[in-house]
Amino acid sequence: MDIVLLERVEKLGSIGDVVTVKDGFARNFLLPQGKALRANAGNIARFEREREAIEARNAEKRVSAEGVGKELDGERYTLIRQAGESGHLYGSVSAKDIAEAVGNGLSRAQVVLNSPIKSVGIHDVRISLHPEVFVTVGINVARTSDEAERQASGEDVISAGRDEDRVAEAEMAEEQAAAMFDPDADIALESDSAEDKAEGDTEEAAKD
Repeated sequence: MDIVLLERVEKLGSIGDVVTVKDGFARNFLLPQGKALRANAGNIARFEREREAIEARNAEKRVSAEGVGKELDGERYTLIRQAGESGHLYGSVSAKDIAEAVGNGLSRAQVVLNSPIKSVGIHDVRISLHPEVFVTVGINVARTSDEAERQASGEDVISAGRDEDRVAEAEMAEEQAAAMFDPDADIALESDSAEDKAEGDTEEAAKD
């Protein structure tokens, strides 16, 4: 389908461009969203009559979006989610979740997310505030607030957790090995056994 764009559409064109797109993309997105018109003689003539007003409205919206973008660009937002030891989420973080976390009237359609986030960590997410204004925010997905703070400081909490587990296992193994070969521990065990035997003999003698 041939359409005339009423605003810039990434990877398609700018205001006033006549481009060819798939029918479904035009009918399901571009036309109902008011981003384009069918490129017939009547609509093209209408666009040319209203071009100046359309471009003025677009410029006004762009300026407003740039103001919001200055506040949002580079900001980080924390989302606490349940996850396994490997960091894989028991679920996912969607565009809707991110829009709600960012606020500012953001809709999930403005969150540029190819697929839901499914692991802990800090993820850079692109936000479309206007067809010509994009910013990037950081989404800090963590299992706890403490882990979120550690991630924000640059720590890989998943690797750190594995290292802590390995250290704990090694220390436990050392303690067990030390106990097995500690002569003092053997003497103490033998002494305890001797005392128990003596007490048993005394009790038997008392019974007699």
